[in-house]
Amino acid sequence: MEEGAHCTAERGLLEAVSRITMFSTTASPDEEQNQPKAEISCQVSKENPEKDGLQDSSASLSPNSSMTTKELQEYWRNEKSQCIQVKLLFEIPSTRIVEHHLSKYVMYKIIILQTGSFDSNKSVIERRYSDFEKLHRNLLEDFSEELEDVSFPKKALTGNFTEEIINERKLAFKDYLRRLYSMKYIRRSKKFIDFLTKPELQEAYSCLRGGHYTKALEILLEVIGLQERLTRGNPVSIVPTLCAIVVCHKDLDNPASAFEYGEKALSRLRLKPSQTTFCHF
Repeated sequence: MEEGAHCTAERGLLEAVSRITMFSTTASPDEEQNQPKAEISCQVSKENPEKDGLQDSSASLSPNSSMTTKELQEYWRNEKSQCIQVKLLFEIPSTRIVEHHLSKYVMYKIIILQTGSFDSNKSVIERRYSDFEKLHRNLLEDFSEELEDVSFPKKALTGNFTEEIINERKLAFKDYLRRLYSMKYIRRSKKFIDFLTKPELQEAYSCLRGGHYTKALEILLEVIGLQERLTRGNPVSIVPTLCAIVVCHKDLDNPASAFEYGEKALSRLRLKPSQTTFCHF
């Protein structure tokens, strides 16, 4: 049953991508005439004639000359945003103790926001000690040298639920995330990004498979903002999430929103077509 649901969800995504492509390529002749095409030639600034080597790199980044004006604007927005290093700040303001029949653990509330300006779209996630522990173990496989001086809070045999221990770990995990994010190769690694986004994506995909499109859309819209900040250097990586949002809007009868997010997905695919990825959930 689960495998059948998996296939159904995958077919839904592929159908959404197919429809997006169809919408973008089947415009009527009148529409094409009314949609101006923009052509751009990337040139090296005359102010720096000695930097001739930059001309080839600029040409390699040039947008497709057949892009519409709207697609071109989206292209340059992406290019501009990638030139600006996004610095994220991690805060752990609170915790909560979760008790099940056979287990008891502490959930740490993590707030992730952009520094340097007022950030109204801060991301909020929750992780437990074992999630941090798994992240650290996974990162050691690839970044053992980089993590030599990064301390990880050890488990205590007793007193794990005392206010003193919980407060100590709040500060320790905040510093731990700050240290990880300060290292370029770690903050760009799939393991670090998965730690911050994968649980929510899995919950959203589960809702999507179950036909709970409103709940799935709510989660996906929260995740996509964080994904965009974490993956500025690889815009194609968020295409699967954009496609999932398209599926939600399509099944909630929001064609305009579905088309909007479809265009966003296609614009990212056009930027770096060699990095096209497909989502399997």
